[in-house]
Amino acid sequence: MSEPAADLEERGTLDIAPVVLRKIVEHAADQVPGTLRHERRLAGIDVGESGASAKIVTGSGDPTAVDVRLELTLQYPASVRGVVDAVRVRVGEELARISGHHVRALTVTVAGLRGAPAAASPRLQ
Repeated sequence: MSEPAADLEERGTLDIAPVVLRKIVEHAADQVPGTLRHERRLAGIDVGESGASAKIVTGSGDPTAVDVRLELTLQYPASVRGVVDAVRVRVGEELARISGHHVRALTVTVAGLRGAPAAASPRLQ
């Protein structure tokens, strides 16, 4: 059942916090083959894993436009340009699909290249 257009217009607006947009961007980037999560250590203690890291600035003129600064670790050997291009596409599509926002500018910094994680070897008992 569709609602009259007047009812839809009276509902108001939806504001999505920049932290939510950041999480969408980071998750989308982490899903691209060739990007890697890496372990985080604090004072030599393992504190979990970290993937892509993003900073989001919302648009001043267009409320749905965002500027993104994204930092990634990529798998080596791989085509850096190819992986970064795939990240750009994926981030733009997911941000638009989930939030209705679009990427005005996307700056990608490759913070590291690492070999693929080694498969866990079985322990001998």
